[in-house]
Amino acid sequence: MHATLETLPRNLPRKVDRSNRWLTRLGLAGGIALAAPSLPAWAGQTTGVPGAANATTTIDGRQLPAPAPAFGGVIKDSALQSKAWWAPRIVPPKGAPNVLLIITDDSGYGVPSTFGGVIPTPALDRVAQDGLRFTQFHSTALSSPSRAALITGRNHHSVGFGVISEQSTGFPGYNSIITKDKATIGRILLDHGYSTSWFGKDHNTPAFAASQVGPFDLWPTGMGFEYFYGFVGGDANQWEPNLFRNTTQIYPFAGKPGWNLTTAMADEAIDWMNRIKQTDPGKPFFVYYAPGGTHAPHHPTQEWVDKIHAMHLFDGGWNKLRETIFANQKKVGVIPPEAKLTPWPKELLKEWDQCTPEEKKLFIRQVEVFAAYTAYTDHEIGRVIQAVEDMGQLENTLIIYINGDNGTSAEGGFVGTPNEVAFFNGVEIPVDVQLAKYYDAWGTERTYNHMSAHWAWAFDTPFPWFKQIASHLGGVRQGMAVSWPGHITDAGGIRTQFHHIIDVVPTILEVSGIQQPDSVDGIKQSPVEGVSFAYTFDAANANAPSKHTTQYFEMMGDHAIYDHGWLLSTKVIRPPWEAFGAANPDPVNNVTWELYDLTKDYSQCDDVAAQYPEKVKELKAIFLEEARKYQVLPLDASVAARIVAPRPNITAGRDEFVYTRPMVGTPQGDSPMILDCSYRVTADLVVPPGGAEGMILTSGGRFAGYGFYLLKGKPVWTWNMLDLKRIRWEGPEALAPGRHLLEFEFTYDGLGVGTLAFNNLSGLGRGGTGVLKVDGKAVATQKMEHTLPMILQWDESFDIGSDTLTGVDDADYRPPFPLTAKLNKLTIKVNRPQLSPEDIKKLENGMKTVAAGKE
Repeated sequence: MHATLETLPRNLPRKVDRSNRWLTRLGLAGGIALAAPSLPAWAGQTTGVPGAANATTTIDGRQLPAPAPAFGGVIKDSALQSKAWWAPRIVPPKGAPNVLLIITDDSGYGVPSTFGGVIPTPALDRVAQDGLRFTQFHSTALSSPSRAALITGRNHHSVGFGVISEQSTGFPGYNSIITKDKATIGRILLDHGYSTSWFGKDHNTPAFAASQVGPFDLWPTGMGFEYFYGFVGGDANQWEPNLFRNTTQIYPFAGKPGWNLTTAMADEAIDWMNRIKQTDPGKPFFVYYAPGGTHAPHHPTQEWVDKIHAMHLFDGGWNKLRETIFANQKKVGVIPPEAKLTPWPKELLKEWDQCTPEEKKLFIRQVEVFAAYTAYTDHEIGRVIQAVEDMGQLENTLIIYINGDNGTSAEGGFVGTPNEVAFFNGVEIPVDVQLAKYYDAWGTERTYNHMSAHWAWAFDTPFPWFKQIASHLGGVRQGMAVSWPGHITDAGGIRTQFHHIIDVVPTILEVSGIQQPDSVDGIKQSPVEGVSFAYTFDAANANAPSKHTTQYFEMMGDHAIYDHGWLLSTKVIRPPWEAFGAANPDPVNNVTWELYDLTKDYSQCDDVAAQYPEKVKELKAIFLEEARKYQVLPLDASVAARIVAPRPNITAGRDEFVYTRPMVGTPQGDSPMILDCSYRVTADLVVPPGGAEGMILTSGGRFAGYGFYLLKGKPVWTWNMLDLKRIRWEGPEALAPGRHLLEFEFTYDGLGVGTLAFNNLSGLGRGGTGVLKVDGKAVATQKMEHTLPMILQWDESFDIGSDTLTGVDDADYRPPFPLTAKLNKLTIKVNRPQLSPEDIKKLENGMKTVAAGKE
């Protein structure tokens, strides 16, 4: 008798933890049977004697995890009369390769040497020489949306990542929740017998689900990646990152001057791959490798800064850089001979010759550190690739190396910034201040640095625009190289087919011989939306038509549609640094359309909308059709407003928070938010004989945040205003031994986040008055003219009883600065402003005025 699909269990639980999946694979989770088949019905390629401990099988993969086979042995009353039987171990199909999937951050088409750039990227060069370069590969224009699309094979709105999680809103396409009907590539490969891992940047865990409370189902380990070593948010201080191993925060840099995550992450990945192959040589690995480079802060080691400085790559300025990159691109064949260099946007960005000597000095320093970070990141990726070869696995490893998850970032603004947190709070730091205070420290632990937007435009050569701009190729065109020795028959070749980041998952599945599952954990799966580009691996298909023919783009209201060589784009009305004004209230209709024929106009240079009005009309209709299909609606052009929008984190709906013992590591997205509102913090503590010091409460760090602490016994409240100014309340004397009640109360003068509902940011960042009290008596009162409107330092955490990572004032203390007093209770009460009827009427009138002005 042979089993059929009808004899296998039908009603599996909707959620199965990792241990149960393991038991299922061993045949221990489905009970026993007295009569059963020698092989399960889903068996494909098998090895070993059925029932033996060394037997393996592949699965068809329609249902994950695979249903447990019926017991195939014999059970009598006594073991001596019975026959043991082991379920075959599940393995991938024969020939399924290891997969090394690499993606860097905030790096446009013209950055790496592989695609004509001046910055040396030998690791990317190596992959290209061993395989193929793709010259029409696309991202979504922003980081975590691209990454969500990359690991699921679906469009970013389809998986809830219309924007980054820190801007998520309560619509299906924008809530930053990858739902259970969209299993990741990690989960699919894991259930087919792969070892799976994720190194580096996550940014696909919702910001409101990133605390130690969990839930952890949307952390990497809950999405099918057995091992995670990296950071959860959008970026990280590479010298002192908010780092996790699986779901546990770790501090490997403590006491190690010069430690840098870029190197440590490569070390960790190399160790993990070797551990897997030494333990089970036949088991393929999947490594998702996502370094922080080159997202701000740009944190290379001094060795790499010195190497790049000695090359004098940027002394001629950004205009000359564009010309050099453009010539290189034609020379190496990554743009067509007839391609045009798009014009420099003189109305938006000044030319190099218009800069003062002081500006040139600063801007060259900024870009050299960026270039050093690029070269350093690529070098460490090269070490990982070399480790694969040293293990003897290169011939059986598919390497996909994507340069950038979007175009180069312009979020440094016109003059760059030593502190990216300042940009996201709408503050520009003048050139003279940067030169005087930060020039020598640029790229070190003393800065959270970003370069001038002018360099970003140059690094996206030959295309216009940069990161965040989904309608223009500078925001979405990425260089990608793919190698697979023995399988790609055109080593060193170039591929010009149109493809998108959603095409990576179906490519991996195709070359592994694995199909997309129909169901995972009992949940029916939505279809993968990408198209495999494995057909391009054959030299015979070098010039084959693209199989990906239509693709929408949308980011913060800016949008476009590609269809069979045509690109219909909205005209850009908001550069990335203009994030704090009123948003376009009607981004569907209140736009100007541009049309490009990319079959003749590679670089998106010539707008032909006036010549083809019917094509414009046709493509507009296709965009709306795609937008409805993939959860893109409703379009929302707001930027900064979404950063402070309410979300369902663990603090939502609460106005009082009580803590009775030390606790560190709560991320910003899950901690009490005291921006743009009134609040009172009360600490009930006991000072021991001899006095006390240490941190009571802090959130943020060196680049923006607050701290409530005892300094030489005196109570202190400090607001770190973007490392530019520190506003301080301090008690006049040290606390005597015994019990004390310390209080800091802040009364906010603004209307708060309620104004955002009316497309108005006027309620944010207003001033207020703070009062420090000791045992009920006011000891320090001070008015703040302005407060931080948007964010604290996001890669730091909310800590009670000590301070992790960096401190809010290095002149006062250095972390961890543990509290030596006994904390009985810490209470935070938040009082958010409520709009009056008069306020609402004024805001409604203002919104009407803005809408009329946009028409």
